Amino acid sequence: MGHPFPIREIARQAGLSEATVDRVLNGRGGVRESTAQEVHRAIADLDRQRTQVRLVGRTFMVDIVVQAPERFSTAVRAALEAELPALHPAVLRSRYHFRETGPAAEQVRTLDRIARRGSQGVILKAPDVPEVTAAVGRLTAAGIPVVTLVTDLPASGRLGCVGSDNRAAGATAAYLMDQWLGDRPGNVLTSLSSGSFRNEEEREMGFRSVMRARCPERTLVETAEGQGLDATQYDLVRAALARDPAIRAVYSIGGGNDATLRAFADLGRECAVFIAHDLDHENTRLLREHRLSAVLHHDLRQDMREACHLVMRAHGALPPAAPPPPSAIQVVTPYNMPAQPGE
Repeated sequence: MGHPFPIREIARQAGLSEATVDRVLNGRGGVRESTAQEVHRAIADLDRQRTQVRLVGRTFMVDIVVQAPERFSTAVRAALEAELPALHPAVLRSRYHFRETGPAAEQVRTLDRIARRGSQGVILKAPDVPEVTAAVGRLTAAGIPVVTLVTDLPASGRLGCVGSDNRAAGATAAYLMDQWLGDRPGNVLTSLSSGSFRNEEEREMGFRSVMRARCPERTLVETAEGQGLDATQYDLVRAALARDPAIRAVYSIGGGNDATLRAFADLGRECAVFIAHDLDHENTRLLREHRLSAVLHHDLRQDMREACHLVMRAHGALPPAAPPPPSAIQVVTPYNMPAQPGE
């Protein structure tokens, strides 16, 4: 395949030896298919980061490790790569390790592989479970700073956390829900992708606390472990609607919103209020179509910028500073959506 990058750059991006990259590029065999795919992904990453590759300056290779549906991982990648040029004269390059779901052991293997081969930093979105906490400890022991993204691992050795105040976001959702439902009767479906993500747990606690105070007569019906994926989310929501005919609103904490709306439609049920999180490509479309009432959004570009600054400070490339404040919570409706690139 044609590309302008030297083997040593591809090897660094992929975290593989130059000999392995050479075998893949020249079709000499003896390489696992998964390894060959890593080489091709590295070339694609280098192509997107072409302006960074040509820059001269202190270089930081950062690994982005995210467990989330593709729609969120894509938003993370776009946010980071939009911020990279603004970090000059430092040159920050990124390697991506994305997966939608799977056992914690898979993410632990990824983190341990990064610890062995080296990195200037890790930006991590992961479930708050003991195995991942221990792996973060091994990274920090190896001198690799870890910054958690959106959801925290407070018992780990992570350097810091970037994202919004999740309890405040949940409380904001409850306030909006109470205002928009008004005097209409009905219960509220709360939907989490997994109970292992601390940010979702905090959002749910903030929501439940304010709902209990403002409208204690409403029942909150929880679904969880759909992983934010459409197939599992649809089945969970459809079952919840079948059990409770009084559900007429949704607070979606963990995503899978297209599937949730399909479940309502297939059962002929109205969703009077639907509040979600994050302006990913799916929620942007649903909001434009007026199928969501509001999206609680925070600036991922700001989060990624702050995460990169924390990594650079850990290496002495920036002066010490106070921890970054939480990202501002934006209430986005169909009438105040930010312009998309090219609009």
